[in-house]
Amino acid sequence: MELFACAYCASALTRPVSRVRFPPYAHHQIGNGVQLPALMDAGSYAVDPDPFGPPWRPWSELTEDEAEARGYYAAVHHWVSDGAAGRILLAPGDDIGTALILDRADGSCCGLTAHGGPNLACARCGHPVGAREDDCSFWQAFWLEPDAVRAVPAGPEPPVADWTVVVHERFAVPPIDADGRWNHRCGQEICATVVDLIVAADGTPVVFDDEEAATVFDRALSHYLVGAEGPAKHCALHGPGRPPAARHPALALVPRHPQTGRPWPTPPGVTGVPLDVEVWRRLAFPRTRSAVRVPGPLRAEIDRDDPPSPRRRGAVWFDPWLIRDLLARHPTVRRPAVQAAHRAGEEFRWY
Repeated sequence: MELFACAYCASALTRPVSRVRFPPYAHHQIGNGVQLPALMDAGSYAVDPDPFGPPWRPWSELTEDEAEARGYYAAVHHWVSDGAAGRILLAPGDDIGTALILDRADGSCCGLTAHGGPNLACARCGHPVGAREDDCSFWQAFWLEPDAVRAVPAGPEPPVADWTVVVHERFAVPPIDADGRWNHRCGQEICATVVDLIVAADGTPVVFDDEEAATVFDRALSHYLVGAEGPAKHCALHGPGRPPAARHPALALVPRHPQTGRPWPTPPGVTGVPLDVEVWRRLAFPRTRSAVRVPGPLRAEIDRDDPPSPRRRGAVWFDPWLIRDLLARHPTVRRPAVQAAHRAGEEFRWY
């Protein structure tokens, strides 16, 4: 594990934390006025592989090489960061040694954003070191600038959880809310998997062998893979505790380990498509309830506590801006089929 210290005075800025995969949707807003939770779990951190933060440049000014250096392989309709890569993302609760820079605390709407640069300073020496982000529609996060901090060893890494623990015991909070929709984080993870499915399909239709997976992914893929031709690629759920697929699939949705970021291995000849473990677990082991015949209408207090109908379970709001941005960042977007999916994102107007 590491803790991050101020590069100027060596004062500790964070608690000991362990590195995990960087969530590719960390910079994407959700809705308008939506209050989002902390993106990172306490005790973890991630490193942004791409530049982010000021100064910003319009896409039209970038050469192809400059765009690739910033992680883009297709056009985007927004400004692109000309800042540094390697910013460090943590949970707000792991901040122990910073103070707010008051003249940079005006925020945007209901709180602070990190788009304008550092708004936090080292509480001991006063040098700007990072930013707090908690405005509405933004993930609550604590960011550190790579050139303002240094990592200090802080003990051994926590033990890696066994897959049985990860899949069946690790997470207690249901990923689907009372309205039958996936929570915001799982919804963004599903969007990231849609991109991986588009790339893996490469212009061919995808048929899901599992009804739960089809319910989640079919509608989005029917839009992005419009005009797909050739024999369909079958996609099955594969992973710990799952029986072998009835047929040999071309694609397999496999869980991604929340600590290591490594996906569950697939059999030879099968392309693995990583999926967030919470989403995978819900699809692989759906919680169904059998119908109970009750004479007459239910009493009001029983009806109020009755779970939502299974027909509503698992509704997803697909974020067209996130999907289009992730496709633009994928090198395969230059293939004709993936390029067509990227263009189809411009016409995405539902959900």
